[in-house]
Amino acid sequence: MKTNHNIVLGFDFGTKYIGIAAGQKISRTASPITSLLVKNNSPNWEYITDIIEKWNPAVLVVGLPLNMDGTTQPITIIAQNFVKSLESIYKLPVYLVDERLSTWEAKTRLKLKKTILNKQELTKINAQAAVILTEQWLGDADIPLDIINKLC
Repeated sequence: MKTNHNIVLGFDFGTKYIGIAAGQKISRTASPITSLLVKNNSPNWEYITDIIEKWNPAVLVVGLPLNMDGTTQPITIIAQNFVKSLESIYKLPVYLVDERLSTWEAKTRLKLKKTILNKQELTKINAQAAVILTEQWLGDADIPLDIINKLC
């Protein structure tokens, strides 16, 4: 598979939905791709493979769910297992991004103020949260310069 060194795929991991976004290094911006439904505690790996083959990213970014105080929670371990699977299956570098408040920010960007959301709104929120995580990683000053330069 030929890698597009400008492309980063971001994943907002959840036990019901996984939001996916594509980002690019030049503008350090991202756009939503989709939100996958998780069935029986397993993501649709065939669909993830299709997306990765279509976009040919150089890097994958996954949101790490933490409590507000920075401690882990049960979903943290599940997300870390998702990361291990991504690394194992696709042989691409995978970076974790702190996802605290990304859902809140996604709701704010989408102007969704209600607490009860329909399925379509939930899928939009997850894809938008993936955008936020991807842009956060692309704009993070702590990313080593050699990693950013490899995306050129």
